Amino acid sequence: MEWYLSVMLFAVSTSITPGPNNIMLMSSGLNFGVRRTIPHLLGILVGFPLLLVAVAAGFSALFVVFPQLHHMIQIVGVIYLLVFAWMIASSETSDFSASNKKALTFLQALAFQWFNPKAWIMTTGAIAAYTSADSDFALQVVYIVMAFCLAATPCLGVWLLFGSFLSRYLRRTSYRKVFNVTMAGLLVLSILPIIRDLGM
Repeated sequence: MEWYLSVMLFAVSTSITPGPNNIMLMSSGLNFGVRRTIPHLLGILVGFPLLLVAVAAGFSALFVVFPQLHHMIQIVGVIYLLVFAWMIASSETSDFSASNKKALTFLQALAFQWFNPKAWIMTTGAIAAYTSADSDFALQVVYIVMAFCLAATPCLGVWLLFGSFLSRYLRRTSYRKVFNVTMAGLLVLSILPIIRDLGM
């Protein structure tokens, strides 16, 4: 019972704390609304468990043999996030909400999980800390995936709804501009430890 509780607490604490997914969802919720951001949310909810299963199935062993592969994935992820942060900060609010601008699609959000530095830390950390050779590894992985699925839905949903809620009070373009710049700054801050570790 203690093991199950520990896994769930880990899943909740890592899902609710600020990270690229959370910040991008909140920004999208404000700029595009809940309905247009739902595919983005669903892409995360499907993509992250797939990444977790892939790590459990042997990706971590692959990285031991080819450590440069993991390094390359992290670099691509950091560059993507920095570009995305710049897009958020530099875009006018009217540009974001214009009909020709779109929130991330389901497939884009799903694919992004493979380049999300925090997602890799969460998955490898969960597998390393909460699996044991003394027990059924497959069942342990199934429970970890279930724990993250249960935790991620409300945790990510809170960030999305909060962004949508703020849109009611940030009607002035100048206010939304401040919000977008702040979100871009937080997104950059969330990956600074990864940048430091990569020596970028």
